[in-house]
Amino acid sequence: MRDWGLGPPHQTTVVMDLDSDPTTARQSDFAFAFNDSNFSDRLLRIEIVGDPLHESFGCGALADWAARLCDLRTRDVVENQLDMRCSFAALDVNSGQEEHDAFDCQQPDVEDGIGDDNHDEVALKMIEDSPSGDEAAKDDSKLSEDESKVLRVKTLHISSPILAAKSPFFYKLFSNGMMESEQRDITLRISTTEEAAFMELLNFMYSNTLSINTAPALLDVLMAADKFEVISCMRYCSHQLRNLPMTPESALVFLDLPSSVLMGDAVQPLTDAAKHFLAARYKDVSKYQEEIMNLPLAGIEAVLCSDDLQVASEDAVYDLVLKWSRFHYQKLEERRDILCSQLGGYIRYPYMTGRKLKKLLTCNDFDCDFATKVVIDALFFKAEAPHRQRNHASEESTSTSRRFVERSYKYRPVKVIEFELPRQQCVVYLDLKRAECANLFPSGRVYSQAFHLGGQGFFLSAHCNMDQQSSFHCFGLFLGMQEKGSVSFAVDYEFAARSKPTEEYLSKYKGNYTFTGGKAVGYRNLFSIPWTNFIAEDSLHFINGILHLRAELTIKY
Repeated sequence: MRDWGLGPPHQTTVVMDLDSDPTTARQSDFAFAFNDSNFSDRLLRIEIVGDPLHESFGCGALADWAARLCDLRTRDVVENQLDMRCSFAALDVNSGQEEHDAFDCQQPDVEDGIGDDNHDEVALKMIEDSPSGDEAAKDDSKLSEDESKVLRVKTLHISSPILAAKSPFFYKLFSNGMMESEQRDITLRISTTEEAAFMELLNFMYSNTLSINTAPALLDVLMAADKFEVISCMRYCSHQLRNLPMTPESALVFLDLPSSVLMGDAVQPLTDAAKHFLAARYKDVSKYQEEIMNLPLAGIEAVLCSDDLQVASEDAVYDLVLKWSRFHYQKLEERRDILCSQLGGYIRYPYMTGRKLKKLLTCNDFDCDFATKVVIDALFFKAEAPHRQRNHASEESTSTSRRFVERSYKYRPVKVIEFELPRQQCVVYLDLKRAECANLFPSGRVYSQAFHLGGQGFFLSAHCNMDQQSSFHCFGLFLGMQEKGSVSFAVDYEFAARSKPTEEYLSKYKGNYTFTGGKAVGYRNLFSIPWTNFIAEDSLHFINGILHLRAELTIKY
């Protein structure tokens, strides 16, 4: 007779998401089974060996952790990822000699026959021999001898299904048909600096939580989780680190993690938060010049990505990039390489002035081909119609460089057309968004970038001011000359603006003025209407939310 009553009543099968958001209710909590022989099918023997390169660094402060991370990254230059995983290779408990772990580490000249009596000896010899020469082999042998001294051993009861469900590393180790997958006793070798993090990681794989909450300890567990491919733990550590108070030092550490960690989706929210923190802290470039100069590459990149930099114009960003690169890369070849391959991509060339673009073409710090390309692209963008420029900016909004996205500049970009004959003349186009104009009320001003005529610098300024009888607010436009000695300059000028329904530029004011340094001239009520009419939703002067202004300047002789 069949027994249909197996298990408790109303028992259902639950499918659990092992990589669920750490902020949701915990699932698959097997903490009761951790190191319990009743719920385990294998024995894990953990050999802790010395790590002389790292023993001097503690985890008491984030700066210590950053120093140890720097040391680890230096060592990674000579160890690829496969070698690192082999340092955790499963060992034959009976023989004490190294076996190949779950990853395919077999040398091509080792003959088939994993069950051979001589296999252990051959594998050990291949690991010890160095292909880089006798001297290198001796150094590697000494290093291996120092690091292979087992300081202590921990033995734990483990459940292979639980570990395999959380980690592809352990899944391969237990299921790929290698000798390790058939053994009941598995040995892993870790260094002293990895011991605490590895024990926390094992506990997490059972309980989905950690007992530590400091940044250095969480970072250590994050690194261990990356090596053993426990994505859920990486996500958990990333979430916990984001909830801790961030500092410039911690943000820089998060951005300087090894590439294998940074490329993981689980850590992306943490690196994004670090970038946003640095961008917000250093957005006032003039206030933090010294700190910005001392930022590493990852830090300056985070700052340059921001749309909210408080800079006069993109010319200031160009100057900042050039100054930083000259400070950190004294050799021209190295500086040119970093500018053209990385930093130069963060400059938004279409919003640089024509004069600065000309300087870029002759700047020796940039590769000639690179400089030519970005200047041509910038000039083509400047020549585009405004709606096409907005389309380009929209398409680039998700790009890293965001080269066509306008920042919140102190001085608004302008488009300038210059003529030399028959008279020196320039036509300047200034576009202002409705929100920018609204923010001028009741007495604000917004200035344009400088433009040049006859060797002199000029600028436009839009105002919200009172009319001449001080009876109502209105929109005014003014033309000023940058102060430069006691030079006087006679100029004919004309202001115009697009208006509905024709959307053509219509002349609003003409005049002439002999400028001296620091003086400005214009019209207090450009449209001859009160401010409320000018800014209204049905205003004739905003076309798709943009106020289009034009100034035409001609030198008088």
